Amino acid sequence: MPTPTGKTTRAERLAQPLARVVAEQVAADHGVCIRPVALRRIDTVTGASEVVDVPCGATLESRCPACARRKRSLRRTQCEEGWHLTEEPVITPNEPTTVQRAWVEQRAVVTAERDRLAALGADPRVLAELDQAIADLDEEIAASGLRGRVAPAPSSAARARSRRVRSTRRRQDAPDLPKRPMVRRTVGRAFTDPDTGKVFRPSLFVTLTCDSYGRVRSDGTPVDPASYDYRRAARDALHFSKLVDRFAQNLRRVAGFEVQYFATVEPQRRLAPHLHMAIRGTIPRAELRQIAAATYHQVWWPPTDRVVFDGDHLPVWDEATGSYLDPATGEILPTWDQALDALDAAPHAQPLHVSASAPKSTPKACSPDHPTPTGASGTWPST
Repeated sequence: MPTPTGKTTRAERLAQPLARVVAEQVAADHGVCIRPVALRRIDTVTGASEVVDVPCGATLESRCPACARRKRSLRRTQCEEGWHLTEEPVITPNEPTTVQRAWVEQRAVVTAERDRLAALGADPRVLAELDQAIADLDEEIAASGLRGRVAPAPSSAARARSRRVRSTRRRQDAPDLPKRPMVRRTVGRAFTDPDTGKVFRPSLFVTLTCDSYGRVRSDGTPVDPASYDYRRAARDALHFSKLVDRFAQNLRRVAGFEVQYFATVEPQRRLAPHLHMAIRGTIPRAELRQIAAATYHQVWWPPTDRVVFDGDHLPVWDEATGSYLDPATGEILPTWDQALDALDAAPHAQPLHVSASAPKSTPKACSPDHPTPTGASGTWPST
């Protein structure tokens, strides 16, 4: 209660509900995002700007209940409408609108003018302004609802030539994968009972996980922390998403069609990444083991066993040379490209491989009536 002076005690003020918490509860009750992302939208013609709140799109209810429920409802609808299709879905692109055609025609005019001035040796500043105008037109074309790009940006070729890429050399110890000619279909194979004539469209439920990094207890903690491979566990978790993408690519190459699936990644009790995948259609279990054994993600990883700069001992920027210097010796440090060249030329520079493990148990088949477990997520059709 307020005191005779009209003031309350600190304990009474702390007992009062927070306005932000109440606002989040009201928003959640009405199905509104509680963590919207504020984006600034600027009108390129008038210069007027406004702030637009965009839903965060979270998939966890602990972060945003409204967005998580919306995502879950969308995945459930996609699964119900797409999983039991018996014929290949045919999607015909819509005819372009007048606005879309106008944006493309305007880009063609600006591009032609830019090419003409470039051939005449125009001022680079003028060409830069036209490049920016073309980039703005590409944004308008994408915003109008057109897929893809009309043409590459003028400076994209130069950027591609100067961009450093990682090595894509194939591992020599990885087994080869059988490949079938790709067929333009996404619907799995159907089987007909010769006696009853009933058609079955079976599916598979596959579980993939990382290999062991050492023995663990029931709560997931290592039995012997000194021998547990923490570094490998961290690197596997870091690159696990790329490993899942590579597994899906290999799966489709071996199957010979665009395999549709619903999948979710979750941590095990030992915090190792764990993939659950509900696959529409059947694939021989022997081929699944071959795919898992041949799937890896190759990255070039610099050595991290020696600390060079730490704490107050950090590189110093030198204006005269335009580069960083060693604070102790004053030596000019190599640039990023020079460091990559040295890394590639080093005799000990070996690629780091993150590999998938073949399932220890036989993949379980799911009934066509219950193809995916509760909580599985993904997209339909999968791309």
